[in-house]
Amino acid sequence: ADMNGTAIENFVCVIFNVSFMNCTWHVGRTASEDTQYFLYWKTSRKEDFTGCQNYIKDNCGRHTGCRFQNVTIENKRAYFLVNVSRSGQNIQSISDYITVEKLTPPLNVTVNCTEASHGCEIWWQPPRTSHVKRRACFKYEIVIENK
Repeated sequence: ADMNGTAIENFVCVIFNVSFMNCTWHVGRTASEDTQYFLYWKTSRKEDFTGCQNYIKDNCGRHTGCRFQNVTIENKRAYFLVNVSRSGQNIQSISDYITVEKLTPPLNVTVNCTEASHGCEIWWQPPRTSHVKRRACFKYEIVIENK
């Protein structure tokens, strides 16, 4: 529910460099300057929520995002809860889950080109990731430039 236009919009969390996560959102269309947003998250339904310790703020001091460090997601889901308050009173809670990750490049890329075979062999290891463990989950595209 949009409780008088205060609900967040465009909520997204992105994991990068394996263990860092940024969550961002837009404040509600009619949220007053005294409306505040508090983000909590967990990686399973059985855990307790952990609150954000490093908020991103807009010009009014309202929380519009959070930076997390040392993030570990063993399965494919993370659960998020956003509490919205106005004048210190809780007016609504919004929950969601998300699984977006920006991957690092493949590791230990090795190229061996020989004139005899008129070709090259290329090897690499899968990128580091917060939760994908199977090599078969990755697909690669190689762009070769002849210089």
